Amino acid sequence: MHVPTFSVAPTFLGTQLAPTDAHLCIAGIPLDIGVTNRPGARFAPLAIRHASRMLTDGDNPAGWADLTRLPFADVGDFAIALGDIPESLRLIEEQASAFPHLLTLGGEHTVTLPLLRALTKRTGPVGLIHFDAHIDTWPDNFGQVYGHGSVFYHAINEGLVDPARMVQIGIRSPMPRDVWDWTEGKGVTILSAEAVHESTPKAVAETIRGVVGDGPVYLSFDIDALDPSQAPGTGTPEIAGLFGWQAMAILKRLVGLDFVGMDVVEVSPSYDVAEITSLAAATLAWQYLSLLAQNLPAK
Repeated sequence: MHVPTFSVAPTFLGTQLAPTDAHLCIAGIPLDIGVTNRPGARFAPLAIRHASRMLTDGDNPAGWADLTRLPFADVGDFAIALGDIPESLRLIEEQASAFPHLLTLGGEHTVTLPLLRALTKRTGPVGLIHFDAHIDTWPDNFGQVYGHGSVFYHAINEGLVDPARMVQIGIRSPMPRDVWDWTEGKGVTILSAEAVHESTPKAVAETIRGVVGDGPVYLSFDIDALDPSQAPGTGTPEIAGLFGWQAMAILKRLVGLDFVGMDVVEVSPSYDVAEITSLAAATLAWQYLSLLAQNLPAK
């Protein structure tokens, strides 16, 4: 019997599969102690799971992927060390190491660093597709070594990502010029939000494909890449961002890439309106699952 969306189990997309039977696992990380503006991303995993119920009453028309061929499990939330960023990063890395393929619901963007540390022990340096309003390569987080504004500074310096295979989409926030120059100097490709608006999803997707190539690639989507009119529930909103249709249209055109993990971060439900930010995050994660399903060999 078909279950109404409002009665679906409180896991991501209502999955009730055991991790041992899953192709990939979904985990929440309720960390937000390294944010620089509005807090509240600790509540995002629950809100995104709740909003994901809206996506359970049919298939994704973008490719008509059969998600039953891609069994996935929700393993709940990872443990963190309250008030202790370095120890939280250690705990997240340790827990992430148990899963070959993770789709993670943040939490602040700092969670990407330990996820990459765990992943690259198996894969070596990966390519990175990074949607964000912010460049996130500040050398520190307002004097703090780790935080959501410095995650990719550390990822590049630790050799977790190959900057020549790294592309950032939607960048538009204020930043020091030397941070921009350092990032470009490392070989990172930066597509501003304005550049995306002046282009087309097809052209942006082709640029992304050209940068990341055929090797393993990680997708990190900060919800503030979207315009605040599309995603008000975030800690550091910036005007003139991407629209939901643009982000989805770009992602739909990335089928065939060798994805090895994804996170969607920086949803802050307390600032949301009618769940639109949480639903956007859930839909982006749903689209990632659809891409993976489309990558499976034909029956």
